[in-house]
Amino acid sequence: MKEKIKVAIVGYGNLGKGVESQLSKNPDMELVCIFTRRNPSKLNVKSSVPVVSLETIKDWQGKIDVVFLCGGSATDLPVQGPMVASMFNTVDSFDTHAKAPDYAKSMDEASKKAGTIAMTSIGWDPGLFSNMRLLIKSILPNSKIYTFWGDGVSQGHSDAIRRIDGVKNAIQYTLPVKEAMQKVRNGETPEFTKREMHTRLCYVVAEDGANKLEIEEKIKNMPYYFDEYDTTVNFVTEEELLESHSKLPHGGTVIGVGETTEGTKQVVEFSLNLDSNPEFTSSVLIAYARATYKMWQNGERGYKNFSDVPPKYLSDIDYNEIIKNVL
Repeated sequence: MKEKIKVAIVGYGNLGKGVESQLSKNPDMELVCIFTRRNPSKLNVKSSVPVVSLETIKDWQGKIDVVFLCGGSATDLPVQGPMVASMFNTVDSFDTHAKAPDYAKSMDEASKKAGTIAMTSIGWDPGLFSNMRLLIKSILPNSKIYTFWGDGVSQGHSDAIRRIDGVKNAIQYTLPVKEAMQKVRNGETPEFTKREMHTRLCYVVAEDGANKLEIEEKIKNMPYYFDEYDTTVNFVTEEELLESHSKLPHGGTVIGVGETTEGTKQVVEFSLNLDSNPEFTSSVLIAYARATYKMWQNGERGYKNFSDVPPKYLSDIDYNEIIKNVL
């Protein structure tokens, strides 16, 4: 019997819970433990594995093959990522596109020094959509590529709002501008600003006595998240948020428009429509954790992203079966 890949989770929010639930569909993996910054005794988890303080993570060296980093990109991963990568192979879904190069550099330094692999920015975007953008550009070198997100809840943007002083809870929806999407589907290649492609809709529960006007201004002017978009902020009660905005749907579309010969348009489209963003993102993370372990076994080290991974490494399916049933 093939030895299972031993994995652990850092962070038990929506993404961490998603990884925990989806691991049951991957029999080649075994969840060893869950690390948390909270009081472990007060964390109610579904698995029977130990829940331990993140401060004790060094004690688990040699017992874990890959660690899922499930913290937020705004403040958690920039600190936790290099720290954990200095001891373990890691996979994460860092999604602040503008800061990805700096994060990659810090993860590369930590993992190369430790002899580990740090697989970063893995999810559906960045991740699967990144792969499609590269694939389209490789096949149609003169193409223009457009990415539309939504309708759906952005976990990263929602987390960024919740970090603002005075915010008790929040959900943020990303909405594509339908007219812009249709132009691209028609084979047009306009130059869009970010504001012309997406809008952002926020539902915020404020702490008692918090300055709502100040919170709204902080949201709308937040660099990398909201300042380049038309953003609507609605303040609601916690009951209303839980009743009307407790689900986490998302999705999006990558569209490439190019020509093979002059006047011969080629439009390529890849899209997702997800009932649960964290569960799907978790599923992508698990596939890339499998690839991370295989690559580490083959002697690879340091920072990696989607473009470094042979697709066959993502699956537990036998290579001959891939040729027979998937090809």
